[in-house]
Amino acid sequence: MYRDANCGCCLAWAEHIERGDKHEVKAVAHPDMAKVKAAKVVPTDLQSCHTAIVEGYVIEGHVPAADVERLLAERPAGVKGLAVAGMPMGSPGMEHGNHRQPFQVVAFGPEGRSVWASYPGSR
Repeated sequence: MYRDANCGCCLAWAEHIERGDKHEVKAVAHPDMAKVKAAKVVPTDLQSCHTAIVEGYVIEGHVPAADVERLLAERPAGVKGLAVAGMPMGSPGMEHGNHRQPFQVVAFGPEGRSVWASYPGSR
């Protein structure tokens, strides 16, 4: 997982992914995250604070572990990765109390994009 050294929510997301002992996350503080995202071809409007590579897939931002697991199980044609744009409150690594903003996990690739999963908000 490439991350800005000043961002703590990235490490909280890594802890979320490591729960269940299926994955180990190696955090790499990178001085130029824009360069990482460009190299991994993450669409600008889907970018977040960290970028992970999991079995060749790009995982951008606060994607729930269940969606990563589904991606690895299904391996759909034309999908390069999953992204949660921005840093929605209540997404994995962004938990603060009971408040959760609605967010979508978007599958993206050379043939376009689609909604992979949707998560409702709460008050």
